[in-house]
Amino acid sequence: MSSYVIPPVNLIGKGCVKSIGREAAKFRARRALVVASSGAVGEAQAALVASSLKDAGIKDSGVESVPFCRVMPNPTVAVVDEGLALYRSSGCDLLVAVGGGSALDAAKGIGLLASNGGRIVDYEGEDKVSKALPPFIAIATTAGTGSEVTQFAVISDEEHNKLTLVDRYLAPDVSVNDPEMMASMPPALTAATGMDALTHAVEAYVSRNAGPVTDAQAWKAIQLVAKNLPLAVRDGTDMNARENMCCASFLAGTAFNNAGLGLVHAMSHPLGGHYNLPHGLCNALLLPVVCRFNTTLETLGKFSDIAVALGVGRSWRAERDNAEAGLKALFDLNRSLGLPKGLRELGVRKEDFPLLAERTMEEAIGRPNPRKYDKRDVLRLYEEAY
Repeated sequence: MSSYVIPPVNLIGKGCVKSIGREAAKFRARRALVVASSGAVGEAQAALVASSLKDAGIKDSGVESVPFCRVMPNPTVAVVDEGLALYRSSGCDLLVAVGGGSALDAAKGIGLLASNGGRIVDYEGEDKVSKALPPFIAIATTAGTGSEVTQFAVISDEEHNKLTLVDRYLAPDVSVNDPEMMASMPPALTAATGMDALTHAVEAYVSRNAGPVTDAQAWKAIQLVAKNLPLAVRDGTDMNARENMCCASFLAGTAFNNAGLGLVHAMSHPLGGHYNLPHGLCNALLLPVVCRFNTTLETLGKFSDIAVALGVGRSWRAERDNAEAGLKALFDLNRSLGLPKGLRELGVRKEDFPLLAERTMEEAIGRPNPRKYDKRDVLRLYEEAY
C-alpha cells in the first residue's frame, strides 16, 4: 500500500489569486499572517494579497491581514522564530504565504511551531509533526519550487546547514498557481526556477519510490518544461507559456511530494546552505552530471522516456541512444537559457568539496536515488559540475 499526499484545494490559471478571499472565508479565520519576501517585491505581493482578501469581502467578515515581509532566500530558523512571534502577538489564526519557495517554507515553519511548539530542529527528518498546522494558503510566484503543494520544508540553521522537514501536515490546505503573479520574473529567475521544476520531475521519475501516478505527473511536467521554459525566458509576458509552467511546477511538485527526490537535491542543499546560493540554480548545474551518473542498465528505460518527454527521444531508437540524447539535451538546455557553465562561476571553492560531500551523505532526501553512491562519487560529481 502507498499513500498519496496533495493539498485538498488547488487553484491554477490566470487570475485565480483573486479567489483566495473566498477560500479564506471557508476557514472562518479572523486574522491572517501574510508571509512574503523582504524588500519592495515582497511588500507589493503582500499588499496584493491583502487587497484580494479585502475585495472579496473578507475584511468585512472580520479577517485582517498582518504582513510579515522579512523572508530572505534560504530562510533561517531566526526568521521563522520572528514570524512566529508576530503570528502569536497579533492573534493570527490563518497563514497566507506568497512568494517563492523561501517564503512558503518559512510559513510552513511558522505554522508548524504555532501548532506544535518547540524548535524547528526538533522536526528535522520525516513524520515528526503531531498536530495540523493552522489553515494555510500558499500562493506561488515562481513556477518551480513546488512548495505550494508539497509536504517538504527546508530551513537553514545558524551554521548554514539546511534542515529538511517532511510531514503530510506541512502540505498547504490551498495551493495557488497564477501565471499573472509570475509575469514580472526576470529571465534569469525564470530559468533557474524552471530548472528547479525540471529537476523535481526528473528525480521523481527515476526515484526508487516512483509509481504509475507519479510517473504520469513527472513525465508530463518534463514535457511542459521542455516546450515552455525557453518561451517564458524569452518573453515573460507570454501568458500561455507562463500558465504551462505553472502546470509543470504543480505536476512536478505533486510527483516528488510522493515519489521523493534524489542525489541532485542531496548535493544541492549543502551548496545552497554553505554559499547562500539560489536552490534552482544549483539544481540546474548538478542535474545533467547526476543524471549521467544515474544512467545504468537498470535505468536506461526511464532515461529513454525522459528523452522522449524532452523532445529528443524517438520510439524507434535504442534506449541507450535515447538516454544519451536526453543527457545532451539537459546540458544544451542550461546553455540555451544562459545559465552559468559550472559551479566555479557561482563562487564555489574546490577546497570545500570534502565538507559539501560529507553533508551530502547526511541528506536523507537522497535516499530514493536510483543508484547508490558514496562520498567518492559525490566528490567526483562536484568536480564534474565545477
